Amino acid sequence: MTKPHIVYLALGSNLGDRAAHLHTALRELRAYTNIEATSFLYETPPAYVTDQPKFLNAVCRVTTQLSPTDLLAALEATMAAMGRVRSLRYGPRIIDLDILFYDRVQIDTPDLTLPHPRLPERDFVLEPLCDIAPNLTHPLIGLTMRDLLSALKAPPLPRVMPLGQHLWTWGAKTYVMGIVNVTPDSFSGDGLAVNQHPTEQIVANAVAQAQGFVADGADCIDVGGMSTRPGHALIPVEEEMARVIPVVRALAEAVDAPISVDTFRSEVAQAALAAGAHLINDVWGLRYDRGLARLAAEAGVPLVVMHNRAAPEEAAYRARVMSLPFGPPGAYDDIIGDIADELAQSMALAQGLGLPRWLLIADPGLGFGKTLEQQLELIDRLDGLREGGYPLLFGPSRKRFIGAVLGGLPPEERVEGTLATCVLAIDRGADIIRVHDVRGAVRAARMTDAIVRQPRDHLAAPLPK
Repeated sequence: MTKPHIVYLALGSNLGDRAAHLHTALRELRAYTNIEATSFLYETPPAYVTDQPKFLNAVCRVTTQLSPTDLLAALEATMAAMGRVRSLRYGPRIIDLDILFYDRVQIDTPDLTLPHPRLPERDFVLEPLCDIAPNLTHPLIGLTMRDLLSALKAPPLPRVMPLGQHLWTWGAKTYVMGIVNVTPDSFSGDGLAVNQHPTEQIVANAVAQAQGFVADGADCIDVGGMSTRPGHALIPVEEEMARVIPVVRALAEAVDAPISVDTFRSEVAQAALAAGAHLINDVWGLRYDRGLARLAAEAGVPLVVMHNRAAPEEAAYRARVMSLPFGPPGAYDDIIGDIADELAQSMALAQGLGLPRWLLIADPGLGFGKTLEQQLELIDRLDGLREGGYPLLFGPSRKRFIGAVLGGLPPEERVEGTLATCVLAIDRGADIIRVHDVRGAVRAARMTDAIVRQPRDHLAAPLPK
């Protein structure tokens, strides 16, 4: 077999469920290409014909054995199978798949021109290209993709992430994730005490708590059925599912907000997605169960990848989570550099298992294998984790290091300390804060956003009372 060709493809959609169309296109591309890398996702105004909906745009790098003309034919067949109807040039479309580069081949025929002739004028192509190939040189112009983008002098395009029927825009605001613990042993003292089979009252209490969070301004609800406090033990999968699934199912009917399932087991996550969840929050960052990345890729849902160097007490548990070569708990040469490197391993693993870059969220993992001093340094230098480009989730809520700094305060008295760390984290680039005390966090985030984020159009909306 000859060496495969390296191809860059642009993906776009502005009709119907745009994110779902892009996800379908990626799945169909795998029939005749190998997807090596994906960009982040961008929402952009239409070009050329402006009286139409906004687009979602992305780029991917693939390898293929197909010739340029055969690849073009395969792309045309994929678009037709997805319902693309050729009509107005540059008009609305369910899906658009364009060849940008095919190796360094130059072609100019009535059906195909390579490299893509309009690429140098399109920021909605160049910006996602720079996510995966900033130093790729245009064979005709002699400039890199970074140079071409810089020459346009265009403002940065908004990166976005689909969550169910919602579309989050990174940088527009801080998103607040409210915690619903369906556990009898949560470290924070807020767990809804349950047995193996939650009662109707416990489910009702979880719904009421989540509805209160949404009324207070929460953007997402995170449901967990197993405590991951220091020294926690594994509970049976069946017990975790019995706790989580009835609550997720009830919340899917009761709240208009994305639902996250806090689990590191693919069996639980799969059942939760079937029950109505929209996001998977993995505290082990694929170290326990790599199947979570495959599941998220198949379902087209985001995955939170948390950095975690904790060492479980159970030998079998500890052996399983040492599958990635992370360092030992507390032993960091450079707290930010080491976390960035180890998160990058997990992100690469997720993408290698088929999850596009635009569905990944990074969490630095406060409290998991980090000393008090290391956690304080991590917060102070949090902006050092922005270099990877992934949206950043920050979860300090009521944690032990806050209590220690404040003289041994119990979890229920760590609210002010939690809010102080959230404000600092937002200033240093956090996109999501995960908290127990939603009302205060929403107000603190709104105030911080007014100072550190641009533009400030969202300030016109009233806060929940």
